[in-house]
Amino acid sequence: MLFPSPELYRNSYPQGVQWEAHIPVYPVFDMLERTAEHFGDRPAFDFLNFKLSWGEIHDQASRLARALQDRGIGKGRRVGIFLPNCPNFVIAYYAIMRTGATAVNYNPLYSEKELMHQINDSGTDTMIAADLELLYGKMKKMIGNTCLEHLILCKFTDMLPFPKNLLFPLLKKKDLAKVESESDVSWYHDLINHSNKPLPVEIDPVNDVALLQYTGGTTGVPKGAMLTHQNIVANVEQCSMWLTGVKMGQEKMLGVLPFFHVFAMTTVMNFAVRHALEIVALPRFELEATLKLIHKKQPHYFPAVPAIYNAVNNYKNLSKFNLRSLRSCISGGAPLPVEVKKTFERNTGCVVIEGYGLTESSPVVSANPCQGLNKPGSIGLPFPGTIVEIVNPDDKKTLMPIGERGELCVRGPQVMKGYWGKEEATLDVLKDGRLHTGDVAIMDQDGYIFIVDRLKDMIITNGYNVYPRNVEEAIYQNDAVEECIVAGLPDAARGEIVKAWIKLKSGETLTADKLKEFLSTRISPMEMPRQIEFRDQPLPKTMIGKLSRKDILAEEKAKKS
Repeated sequence: MLFPSPELYRNSYPQGVQWEAHIPVYPVFDMLERTAEHFGDRPAFDFLNFKLSWGEIHDQASRLARALQDRGIGKGRRVGIFLPNCPNFVIAYYAIMRTGATAVNYNPLYSEKELMHQINDSGTDTMIAADLELLYGKMKKMIGNTCLEHLILCKFTDMLPFPKNLLFPLLKKKDLAKVESESDVSWYHDLINHSNKPLPVEIDPVNDVALLQYTGGTTGVPKGAMLTHQNIVANVEQCSMWLTGVKMGQEKMLGVLPFFHVFAMTTVMNFAVRHALEIVALPRFELEATLKLIHKKQPHYFPAVPAIYNAVNNYKNLSKFNLRSLRSCISGGAPLPVEVKKTFERNTGCVVIEGYGLTESSPVVSANPCQGLNKPGSIGLPFPGTIVEIVNPDDKKTLMPIGERGELCVRGPQVMKGYWGKEEATLDVLKDGRLHTGDVAIMDQDGYIFIVDRLKDMIITNGYNVYPRNVEEAIYQNDAVEECIVAGLPDAARGEIVKAWIKLKSGETLTADKLKEFLSTRISPMEMPRQIEFRDQPLPKTMIGKLSRKDILAEEKAKKS
């Protein structure tokens, strides 16, 4: 009887990639330091045609680091980043890393209640934000009502090229905040214009926490995953080993996923810094703007979530855009439906590499090879230095053999130190050196992993286990379907019933009866949705654009209350 092990899956590794490869350990800031040293004149960031080189990014990050140090910020302090995708996000992130303090990413769309919880839970006393009303208006209220004491504001117009920087206040004056001179507010440009080189800091990459990355809160109140310098660097280095053929300092990375999310932080921002790739970015994802950007700037790498690739597939005038510059598209954040992958690859000529990760692992655990066997529906092979085990979900320790379902567990240098200030929650997920992901998976005889579903999302109907992803995959095989979510609803007779929420493609028609007829040869009677709801509007999505089962269930609950 075979069990998952490195001996099994490393035999499926693509040529030139080794599971036993040495994974370097160093402080996060060193990535930027090396890139600036060797590629200082190369373009680093293109933001709405405002451009900075790697040398300029490094210089501003170093100056900001010294300004933070002059304010007493260093080891033991937490500094928040409350910015959209822009050059200043990268600068702020690496400046905090240089001081030895811990960065805390904040979602610009958070409510005041969510911000208040995260600020107080993390102990963030300084926040770097922009002078946009959406950001400043919320943060100003936090001073005096939380432990937040100081704001460092970046002028949004300073991030725009001429003449956009002049026109912006006239065209969108309401978007800019009116900031009065106060002792608890400093301006970014004043700080870097009056700063020297940063003071030396001793950083222990293995133990020092570089980042508090808060989880999405799908299982309750959000928790801060403590990611060390080693965790972050190891995952970037693992991605570098896996994504072969990257040309240092010569290629472009598309940045439309939000940098404050761990997936974009690693696969877009930090990966680009590590390889001196030019980041071509938008403040946030907008479909037509993204297609225009690809057409005009011709980037090579496009990390995204399945919902974004699906949106591209369904854009009505897609043929007018040249998307053929794309070489590698890394899909994560949610399961990638096979039909979405095939259609996107057909439309672009680009290979979509499906991977898997979670906040607690910095985030990437596995991916399909860039060169070699790519198994549709699989999340690929464990990364170099990463051990994946499938364990019995009942006793949390018995190893399951090849082909048997169980909980996916991870060991590796990218696995978090624990949850900030939550020892009990840490012990719940880190057992015997394993990170328990809560995902049900199997590993095949070649070492490829297939996610069956989330343990908590599994539907139990009449005593049978139904996995929503399996039903969703079957529904997506119908050409009329654009989006779907499957979840369980409480039922007095069966315990739970299966319900599907569906949005059809423009101009398509489909009835519940016709869909059930279509599904009858693809899923079992127990998996067949008892309820099917067709919607005209897009289905709810998370902050990074993946379909949200949590939100649609909340809507369902609200209807019945």
